[in-house]
Parts: sequence; structure tokens; C-alpha cells
Amino acid sequence: MKRVAIVGCGVVGSSWALVFARAGHEVAVYDASPGSVRQALAFVRESLESLPPDGGGSAEDIDVVCARLKPATSLEEALAGADYIQESAPERLEVKRELYPQLDAIAPPHVILASSTSGLPASSFTDQLRHRERCLVVHPINPPHLIPLVELVPAPWTDAGVVNEAAKLMQSLGQSPIRLNREINGFVVNRLQSALLGEAFRLVEDGLCSAADVDKAVSDGLGLRWFFMGPFETIDLNAQNGVAEYCRNLGPMYYGLAREQADPREWNAALVQDVEQQRRRLTPADGLPARRLWRDRCLSALVAAKRRVLNDRPN
Repeated sequence: MKRVAIVGCGVVGSSWALVFARAGHEVAVYDASPGSVRQALAFVRESLESLPPDGGGSAEDIDVVCARLKPATSLEEALAGADYIQESAPERLEVKRELYPQLDAIAPPHVILASSTSGLPASSFTDQLRHRERCLVVHPINPPHLIPLVELVPAPWTDAGVVNEAAKLMQSLGQSPIRLNREINGFVVNRLQSALLGEAFRLVEDGLCSAADVDKAVSDGLGLRWFFMGPFETIDLNAQNGVAEYCRNLGPMYYGLAREQADPREWNAALVQDVEQQRRRLTPADGLPARRLWRDRCLSALVAAKRRVLNDRPN
């Protein structure tokens, strides 16, 4: 694939533009708001200027990478000659149901239509399309120019070859695709995050500990292991003889915890206000933009460090 179209230039679309451009693709950038296109182009340049090559930036000259970005003033212009389309329009079903018939009518049938949606199944907005078999979800973890994981989620009618092509493309970009066999609410990452967030809010609501201590339990505990290995490999290495032994020893305890946690609760207004107040004491509202920049610098450094560490990983 040579030419990519980005449709929707919010936070995710702008990050996608950087991912494709630094990988050598010509990238048409379109948004219904011309101001969003300008912001996306500025974001790519500013990111390349601030990130090291091994931490989300590029070893190429910045002007060369930025020259691959082609602002488009219409959907037709953006899709002209595109081999792949990454849609990152607002996360509203009515928006996507209005947009996708236009994409399907303009783009030739062989062009993949991929959505960045973080929760809407492709079947909910592609069911009436003539060429719906070329549609799927390609959901990044924000920001994709720093976090490589991408979830590939086919609709019931998505052609298997489309999923294969999307996976190969993501790998060529330096992303890390995972495939779901069918649609499910929240996909994989948000379902995992949902379980952790549910327990985090429950611990605070029940007065067991503060929000800051829950954060510390992850950032200084679980997160250090999960930074470079997943939960199954973690427990596999935490028993002398591997995962089966771990499950024999600790499975009953985890089953007991799961029964305790089988208590889904809404994040009620009082609880959210409590957590909000705790967070604002640590990071005032006007300090959030600077804290996000700090987060991205940390992610960049961790990405670079992870690549170096994993090069020495035994099988």
C-alpha cells in the first residue's frame, strides 16, 4: 500500500497520520473541519521534533516525513487513489452511519475501510453497505504513535483476507496487531481495563484505600510486570513449574475473589466527585495539559527502553 487516507483528524486521527507518514506512506488528511486538519499537521511536526527516533519519532528528516501529509478539502479528494482508509470520526453511531455509505460509494471495492472506534462494532454501521465485506475495526490504543497495540475486529461479514491485509499493514507500520475472532462489546483492551477500573472504584468506594494508593499499586506493582509481559506469562513465571502449578495453588483464592467482585456497581456521582477531588489535589485542572506531555515523554522513553530489553529476551 502506498497511499492512505485519514478521515477524521481528532486526537486519534492525528496520531494515525504520524504513524503512517513515518512508515513512508503518502497520507491524505481530511476532516469536515479545516481547522482540525491544520491542527493534525502541526501535531505531527511537533511530535517529530520532540520524540527520539527509537521512541515514537523518526530517523528521517522531519520535512521529508511531513511532506507525505496531503491536506484534503473534500472526502472525494482524500479518497482519490487511496489504498487504505483509516476512519477516526467522532465516536457517535449516527455520525458513522452517515459517513460510511459515502466512503463505500467513493472508494473502489478493493480498498479497506477501517474504523478506529473504541467500542462500536463494525456491524452497527456497515450493515447496509454494498461492499461491507471490506469493513472492520482497527482500534488503536491512544496514542498509536507511541503505543503499538491495535485490535482487529471483523464484522460477521468481513472477508478473512481483509483482516489478513490489515494485520500485515499494521505490522509493516511497527504496530502490534491482535485479532478477535468475532465482535464483542469493548473488544479486548477495554474489557481488561473495565475489570481493573471496576475493582479500583470499588476499593475507593468501600474505603479500603485512596485513589492515589490504587494508582501506586498498579504503577509501582502490577504495571512494572505488565509493562513487558501479559497476565498469562506473568503467572506462568510466578510458579516454579509454570502456569498449571500457579492455578492449582492460587486458583481457589482467585475464584473466591471473583465471587466477591461479582458485584457490578455504577460509578455514582458522589464516588466520581470523591475521586475527582483526590485527583485534582494531585494535579490541578490547569496542570493536566503539562501532565499529558509528561506522560507522552514517559511513554516515548519506555517504548525505546522496551525495544532494547526485548532484543535480549530468550524464547
